[in-house]
Amino acid sequence: RYLQEYAALGTGGGIYHFRDQILSGGAEAFFVLNADVCSEFPLQEMLEFRQQHGDAHSFVILGTTANRTQALNYGCIVADADTQEVQHYVEKPSTFVSEIINCGIYLFTPAIFQHIGEVFQRNQQELVLEESSNGWQRAEVIRLEQDVFTALAGSGKLYVYKTEGFWSQIKSAGSAIYASRLYLNQYSKSHPERLAQNKPGGPVIRGNVYIHPTASVNSTAVLGPNVSIGEGVTVGAGVRVRESIVLHGASLHDHTCVLNTIVGWDSTIGRWARVEGTPSDPNPNDPYAKIDSETLFRDGRLTPSITILGCSVTIPAEVVILNSIVLPHKELSRSYKNQIIL
Repeated sequence: RYLQEYAALGTGGGIYHFRDQILSGGAEAFFVLNADVCSEFPLQEMLEFRQQHGDAHSFVILGTTANRTQALNYGCIVADADTQEVQHYVEKPSTFVSEIINCGIYLFTPAIFQHIGEVFQRNQQELVLEESSNGWQRAEVIRLEQDVFTALAGSGKLYVYKTEGFWSQIKSAGSAIYASRLYLNQYSKSHPERLAQNKPGGPVIRGNVYIHPTASVNSTAVLGPNVSIGEGVTVGAGVRVRESIVLHGASLHDHTCVLNTIVGWDSTIGRWARVEGTPSDPNPNDPYAKIDSETLFRDGRLTPSITILGCSVTIPAEVVILNSIVLPHKELSRSYKNQIIL
């Protein structure tokens, strides 16, 4: 079910507002997952961890390790080395607190609503006292991270399960390329049958590549690494695709070159065209590096990034599209570089 907030209530206020619906099935526990992250989602492991740590009413945060510099951009967790009880929690601290960061994946019991309710009551009292309030504040706006976790830290109710598996935030459309690489790499270990293999008479596959069964890929095409080909996609002769996602119904005509690009559904790229973006991947030499949240513009210029073609975009033959974002239903007539085409 989709439950829509009538106003932005914050990460805690939203689930508190819909607490009756969440608890209507008599759940003993439930997961809360932020939508802008990708992960192995070790939910079963978190359940087993909770059974081994704390009591029946304790809560679990999924944590992972970041480098010292990037940790400042996340919620930072200080935990007991033996019990993994969260002793201190700070959201986006100004100075270094911990390398263990909040992954935005939580295991709660219904008891969490009591703690959120206490914050709600406190907010209401403060609003009554602040009669000079501008009127835009709402008692219902409650942040799980700053308002709830900070208060729960050190109470024996909050624990962190540290995952060794992959995790990344997804703050922009372009970061889907990096997320796709993480999932394809995971498939190579857990579901290798999902990935394409080199076969006689088939396209050349390099690294991890997913091809939907309904896609038509010419035997002279070269795909990979980190390529996902969607439903009904047509890939012509001599096409080269690398570090890209091609969504359903798209057509890559003969000898096109597609690098670091998301091709929207039902888009067409003409013969001998080159569509290329600039990756913004984490430092490959740092195992704890995370993808940065790049701003769209820097110093008044578009930041070079993944090229994104919206749905039903037509790219003519023999042109170059570089580091550009093309909105849906555009029919381009020439080459573009470092532009947003509205």
